[in-house]
Amino acid sequence: MPIKVQNDLPAKKIMEKENIFIMNETRAVTQNIRPLQIAILNLMPLKEDTEIQMMRSLSNTPLQLEITFLTTASYIGKNTPASHLNQFYQTFDDVKNKNFDGLIITGAPVEQMEYEEVQYWDELTHIMDWSRTNVTSTLHICWGAQAGLYYHYGIPKHLLPQKAFGIFEHRVHHRKIPLLRGFDDVFWAPHSRNTCVDSKAIAACDDLLLLADSPEVGELILMAQDGRQIFVLGHLEYDRLTLDKEYKRDIAKGIDIALPKNYYPNDDPGQKPLLRWRGAANAMYSNWINYYVYQETPFEFINTEAVLSKHQNS
Repeated sequence: MPIKVQNDLPAKKIMEKENIFIMNETRAVTQNIRPLQIAILNLMPLKEDTEIQMMRSLSNTPLQLEITFLTTASYIGKNTPASHLNQFYQTFDDVKNKNFDGLIITGAPVEQMEYEEVQYWDELTHIMDWSRTNVTSTLHICWGAQAGLYYHYGIPKHLLPQKAFGIFEHRVHHRKIPLLRGFDDVFWAPHSRNTCVDSKAIAACDDLLLLADSPEVGELILMAQDGRQIFVLGHLEYDRLTLDKEYKRDIAKGIDIALPKNYYPNDDPGQKPLLRWRGAANAMYSNWINYYVYQETPFEFINTEAVLSKHQNS
């Protein structure tokens, strides 16, 4: 898929090495089509890593996507250079009068805090309110999913007795739902979280449809409003070594962390982890873009007359 980003975005070079088609601004303006406008509210501290993961996940559709990276104005992390944020990111004030076909709200390392204690909570609630009217479909990930479930539906979270950390089997429900097309009956997905949502509250909420869950770590994918809101409580976007880096980082810091489950061959951290969730990730993100963004967006296409004239005269 042609993903349109700024010409000098560092993640662009990495994507090109993986043979993912990244379209620069110069080429994009020569095409008489309206790209889908996708905003990514990146709440992760290592923003460049998340940029790569998100663009890789969105790379399996022929549709052209124009990516707008958003960051919070009320909190500026210390792990991403200010120059990178200033050059490649916008804030909510910059885009609040615009419409987007899709919005992704990422996870954040604040899950053990009460929502209202998070420094940018008020700003995030404004963005989630805005998404109801200015975004066709919003995809919430991990803590972003927990926050969305809490704010929109009052679903509380609970601290787990032990961190859900590793790769876990999940079961598909409601297989005919378009978001699950291409999924196997049982599939793998990564988790890395210390909290879970309240399963009883989920089951009691008529607006939420459970699409996939795990006997070990609970809910993974939920949907509301016919796909206008989608919640993914794991990390299908993670690359092969994301959990490896997290595990070895915490070990180096002296943090007591268990070995990620079902991840290293023979539970040996010296071996290369098996990548066995990419197929499910590709299916979910492609289905989201196709069925819940492209086919549902009410926002008008630009250059319609120019496109029609070009085809009529050819």
